[in-house]
Amino acid sequence: MRALIYVPIIHTSADLGSLAEDVNKRGIKELGEKNWKEHLNTVDAFWRTLADYFDHLDVAGMKIYQDGLMAEDEIGRVIIETGAICGSKNHELVLSLMKRGATLVKTEDYKLVKEERDRLLFMAEAKSLVQKLIAFSKYKMVKNRLLKQRDEYIARRIDETLGPDEKGILFIGAYHNLKCRLPKDIRITEIKDVDKVREYHQLLPYCNNKKERFEKLSKYLISKVAI
Repeated sequence: MRALIYVPIIHTSADLGSLAEDVNKRGIKELGEKNWKEHLNTVDAFWRTLADYFDHLDVAGMKIYQDGLMAEDEIGRVIIETGAICGSKNHELVLSLMKRGATLVKTEDYKLVKEERDRLLFMAEAKSLVQKLIAFSKYKMVKNRLLKQRDEYIARRIDETLGPDEKGILFIGAYHNLKCRLPKDIRITEIKDVDKVREYHQLLPYCNNKKERFEKLSKYLISKVAI
């Protein structure tokens, strides 16, 4: 039976490229410097927890599917290596898995990822409040459609490339809805509950008002994953 380790992820600033500065500024403005720093520390600890889990796993021969990855082979490796050099914890982990024998697989469609990123960049680079509101409205209208199309494409890629009795690892953002789209003959092991990771994202802007629940989710994110 085919098997897939499902890893819902939290992006770090290094994953966001040119969007990182805007996201960090907005995070400090909306949450305050203290809360934003605590969030960044939680995210770092989250990735250390995932790295520890995979350190104890034999990954040789496994296939890696990565959120946002639009290439494989040499180009894919360069993308991952560049991300790791820039400080992406996600790419650092993927690179370590590749060095231990895992294989990178093209996961996403270039046009869909580019369209979403272009719209996010337009919002980040808007000079006035009116421009930002217009950009946000336009993005909001297509956001769900883009996410659905990306999910359908990723699910097809996994189905087409994960052979009988092969094992794969999927690193995917928590807002993606892939599990219901994957073939039933793929056994899914979710190493972190995607609903809890998503809830952490959703509660972040309200971390002061819902402090008890938010802290509980933070502790869950950094807790050790059972092998």
